[in-house]
Amino acid sequence: MNSLTGPINTKLQHVGTSVFAVMAQVATEFNALNLSQGFPDFEVSGELIAKINTYMKKGYNQYAPLQGVPRLRENIAAKAKKEYGISYDPEKEINITAGATQAIYTAIASTTGKGDEVIIFEPAYDSYAPSVMLNSGTVKYAQLTCPDYRVDWEQLPGLISNRTRMIIINSPHNPTGSVLAKEDMQKLEKLVRNTNIIILSDEVYEHLIFDNIRHESICLYPELAARSFVIGSFGKTYHATGWKLGYVLAPEDLMKEFRKSHQFIVFTCNTPIQHAIADFLEDESTYKHLGQFYQQKRDYFSDRVKDSRFRILPSYGTYFQALDYSSISEEYDYDFAKRLTKEFGIASIPLSPFYNKNTDNKILRFCFAKKEETLDKAATILCKI
Repeated sequence: MNSLTGPINTKLQHVGTSVFAVMAQVATEFNALNLSQGFPDFEVSGELIAKINTYMKKGYNQYAPLQGVPRLRENIAAKAKKEYGISYDPEKEINITAGATQAIYTAIASTTGKGDEVIIFEPAYDSYAPSVMLNSGTVKYAQLTCPDYRVDWEQLPGLISNRTRMIIINSPHNPTGSVLAKEDMQKLEKLVRNTNIIILSDEVYEHLIFDNIRHESICLYPELAARSFVIGSFGKTYHATGWKLGYVLAPEDLMKEFRKSHQFIVFTCNTPIQHAIADFLEDESTYKHLGQFYQQKRDYFSDRVKDSRFRILPSYGTYFQALDYSSISEEYDYDFAKRLTKEFGIASIPLSPFYNKNTDNKILRFCFAKKEETLDKAATILCKI
């Protein structure tokens, strides 16, 4: 059925369906073990679910304020102060969002327009570039060095112009598991000093960081924080990706612009979940253990695939493990990932869709946020390939 008389003038003419949706569909079709999408296969805290139910029964079922439930914003401010030594005003500088992706999109939409340039680092989470394009901005691509996925700081100055509006960073990094170091943040600080460049810092995996490495949050660098949107995710922290609840921290001038867009994108977010998470945030034991928790899973998985033909790349954060298959096949990574799903019954994410030009380095991403029995099954399959 088509009632239109001509083609649709789309802003995303060359953008197809997300690789996450594609691989999830293939996994379902072939009943494969799904280590593609980044979600846990273990249960959310029963206590947290019970709290949500309690707030529902108490009648907290109508619209929350546009900014989010006040107590949740206050507890986020207290957490930021304790973790990073920074003070955010809960009323003017913190906003609850419908997941981190909405926060990212709204931050871009509220500050970026026609003629503005946004620098992103590839491989990049796949929502960044389309969000810029939808708002008529221009994307400039910086390349992380493969296979260590470090920032090439000598490349950056050549990408900056008088039209550069924003730089997007992501640490711990999806899809590679790399992290930014103190030296990286200092170089970024120097690079943007005396400019009007905004930083969007995607920190949704802030607590999922390993090997006693410190998370170098933007919040630790006052000069950077004063020009930055900082994005967080309760879905990642509390193993509840389907709840789609996140937040953004930003100085008052940026937050004013953010809220202008936010009110017309979602206006507000799930009320009882906000109240329940506000309770949980008061107890730091609900999130401080996550680094150790996921490091054990990383080590469990990598130990079981170490004798396979895949080469294990370093993962310092997130819940993703990148594996190099170049000694196994010369196939394009998208084709190889689909073949593994169809023929061997294990789904992963190829890294080429995270590049503008579909760069193929023969690397797949596997999610290890799974029960040990799931990781055992996955390792058994991988070791047979």
